[in-house]
Amino acid sequence: MQPPLTDHSRSTLDLPPGSLLYPAGSLGQPWRLSEGIVRFDSVAKQGEATFASLAIAGDILGCETLLFGCYTFRATALTQCRLTPWPEGAEAADSTSLLTSLAKAQQRAAELVALRGGQATDRVLGLIRLLADQAGRVVLPTRQDIADITDLRFETISRIVKQLERSEIIRSIRIDGVHATRSFTLGATSA
Repeated sequence: MQPPLTDHSRSTLDLPPGSLLYPAGSLGQPWRLSEGIVRFDSVAKQGEATFASLAIAGDILGCETLLFGCYTFRATALTQCRLTPWPEGAEAADSTSLLTSLAKAQQRAAELVALRGGQATDRVLGLIRLLADQAGRVVLPTRQDIADITDLRFETISRIVKQLERSEIIRSIRIDGVHATRSFTLGATSA
């Protein structure tokens, strides 16, 4: 099956968690991530994937296709995602839209590097804060994705999430269509 973003359609796409948006090296065009979280992986010649970065709502995905004609990374939806073709219209096509997105992506890259060192709990909590919306709600990626992003073990992630819940730094909430073990809100003391 062809990944959804390589069909050259120009309509809004809604993708469930775990969906392959596009493989590295495939042809395509840029997209704006309206909702959700996307994981980027570098793929070695042997097919082994290594975590490279994240995109969150508002980011432009695949802008490298404007230069190279193909995607550089494999992109996978970590949460429910909505994508719209980019540029969205005349006002969005100006260079400031792309430059703003690139500047945000560069800042996030620095934040992600910081999440790969230091105390394990601080790394996980840092990722949760990075992914939380303005109301403090967050839909977490899978525990394995969190482990890959923070360079920790799966078991460590599970233990830390339970500790954060017990200490009420995060509280489980109900979000329609999201598994109960993945949707949280930040407690007042952690924001």
